[in-house]
Amino acid sequence: MIEFNNVSKKYDNGTAALKDINIKIEKGEFVFVVGSSGAGKSTFLKLMMREEVPSSGTITVDGTVLNTIKKRDIPKFRRKLGIVFQDFRLIPNMTVFDNVAFAMRVIGTKEKKIRRRVPFVLSLMGLNGKARNYPQELSGGEQQRVALARALANSADIIIADEPTGNVDPQMSYEIVDLLMRLNEAGTTVIMVTHEHSLVRCFDKRVIILDHGAVVSDGGSLSREAATAHINAVSEVTNDYVVPPEEDYSAYVSAIPSDFADEASSDEVSTSGGSN
Repeated sequence: MIEFNNVSKKYDNGTAALKDINIKIEKGEFVFVVGSSGAGKSTFLKLMMREEVPSSGTITVDGTVLNTIKKRDIPKFRRKLGIVFQDFRLIPNMTVFDNVAFAMRVIGTKEKKIRRRVPFVLSLMGLNGKARNYPQELSGGEQQRVALARALANSADIIIADEPTGNVDPQMSYEIVDLLMRLNEAGTTVIMVTHEHSLVRCFDKRVIILDHGAVVSDGGSLSREAATAHINAVSEVTNDYVVPPEEDYSAYVSAIPSDFADEASSDEVSTSGGSN
């Protein structure tokens, strides 16, 4: 379970990124977090990953209180997380294969298992022929898929995805979310931050809307009416938000293999040695 209890985050420059947040995400949930630029989405994720600490309030993830966790225990905590960063964070002097394998090697996974698992997750992301390429040889969309493959490598308990569809076309966007859905069906908790309201509406999952550091909505799937109301309110300030066409994603059908959930849930990963 993930719980934010009266959490606020204020930076040294006076910016209040989050204001008295109360959120509880149960094990096995799939949650979309949406909001405009500056709403507090990135801060929310950084606090959850223990990249930052709250100014006040308590954060608990899978029984670990992040406010009081010791620095030496943070790498071990993060092994429970599969993280897809908005800026990819790929290692430029490593091939695609080794970027994905790196997540497994740092926790002591045997090479035999790595040689089996890495090609599998690369094939899921449509990167079969890219294993020997380096990140700089890939398009932005391909780099994002490598980042997602790396997050999937260890069959993490929790996947945190920060705008994972930001640099891919609509069909791949749908397929990435569908893949995350299949992981969720296998028991993985998934938290996905996105600004793509039309994509969110394709999936009947919980949606948390952040605005100016506050939770303005937390409940069922995002209706077009709710998205429009939120976007119109934000547009009064930013003038840069548009409700995407309803048909952007709904016509796409997933191409993700149906046996992925079985493969993901059956993998056994060694947890000895190394650190994140």
